[in-house]
Amino acid sequence: MSPETDNALPARPHDSPQAKRTAELEELLIDAEADDEQVQHAPPVVLRPWLLLLGLVLVALNLRPALSSMAPLLGEVSRNLGLSAAQAGLLTTLPVLCLGLFAPLAPVLARRFGAERVVLGILLTLGGGIVLRSSFGEVGLFAGSILAGASIGVIGVLLPGIVKRDFAKHAGTMTGVYTMALCLGAAMAAGATVPLSQHFGQNWAMGLGFWVVPAVLAAMFWLPQVGRRQGAHHAAYRVRGLLRDPLAWQVTLYMGLQSSLAYIVFGWLPSILIGRGLTPTQAGLVLSGSVIVQLASSLAAPWLATRGKDQRLAIVIVMLLALAGLFGCLYAPLDGLWGWAILLGLGQGGTFALALTLIVLRSRDAHVAANLSSMAQGFGYTLASMGPFAVGLVHDWTGGWTALGWIFGVIGLGAIIAGLGAGRALYVNVVSEKVG
Repeated sequence: MSPETDNALPARPHDSPQAKRTAELEELLIDAEADDEQVQHAPPVVLRPWLLLLGLVLVALNLRPALSSMAPLLGEVSRNLGLSAAQAGLLTTLPVLCLGLFAPLAPVLARRFGAERVVLGILLTLGGGIVLRSSFGEVGLFAGSILAGASIGVIGVLLPGIVKRDFAKHAGTMTGVYTMALCLGAAMAAGATVPLSQHFGQNWAMGLGFWVVPAVLAAMFWLPQVGRRQGAHHAAYRVRGLLRDPLAWQVTLYMGLQSSLAYIVFGWLPSILIGRGLTPTQAGLVLSGSVIVQLASSLAAPWLATRGKDQRLAIVIVMLLALAGLFGCLYAPLDGLWGWAILLGLGQGGTFALALTLIVLRSRDAHVAANLSSMAQGFGYTLASMGPFAVGLVHDWTGGWTALGWIFGVIGLGAIIAGLGAGRALYVNVVSEKVG
């Protein structure tokens, strides 16, 4: 057993522990199986690495379309099925809630069946959820959204560890590729879903159902990876004390609150813009453009955040950028909308990247990072789901969008407060012990 009681980082950025932590920012992909000794010592991939790379990119592309494709069509779907604004808010909330509820299941399934098999099986359930929500009316819509959100929650935890494990010598580059694929998938679905529904005769179900195609395609290219490693590995480390550590909760709250704003944007921004006079196609393109811009700041923010003694200033800056973009999209004249959308994208790309960065910087080793990542995603995404639901309730009560500024402000202020705690140069105070 090796208890860790001193949770302060070295004072100078160039001291070796901090230098090591800075270098680890090139490997922000947290391995959900870091506690599994057999997985960590598994041989590197040698069979057709280009096929694995293509499969990983295709899988990552599928981690956002089920979330971002609904927003541009939310008004049409609500009118067609007779949904209230509160029900529409629940529809945007359920997938995000499932991200948090099902994330802790991922390491358990991976140890039992092997990560590659789990990813393949969950890709198929993701495709099933997409078909279900677009083919069976109101019941199918909600049930399919739950299944899709649960599937994304599991894959989203496992995929970064597979990337880091099988491309260990190129983890920094693969971090960029992984992030790019996430942003590209979200942007494609946000911008293309309405045109697709129009192409199929103003059929919103076809527009939503189209996204089963990339899920099936990803499963086909992922199939050769199944069986490369065996499941049922034993856990080698246990980390205790996270739930009692204030710093761990600050990291979790920052992850959850910034994610809440992100999923409000995914779920409601097109509806807000349509309410202000844009067409569904225009609103979807604005969301798509904002998501694409996130790529630049998500790659730059972690590097910039390590230039100072801690991350507090960086957290405040990116959150203020995101809030300025949100308020601009909500209240500013439409002739400057694209500028506000770009500002929003720069802010939200930075907030998400810094949330991942904090998990690495606040952890002493990979075992702590894996457990802190599970806590931040499990509790954080559950908290994040409340944001889209609150937007639906407020819209239902007021019949408009102008009151949403209060929601944005409260969530943003909470994220800044949590970030000021999480951004301090400290380690979470936990006990890490070897049990196998």
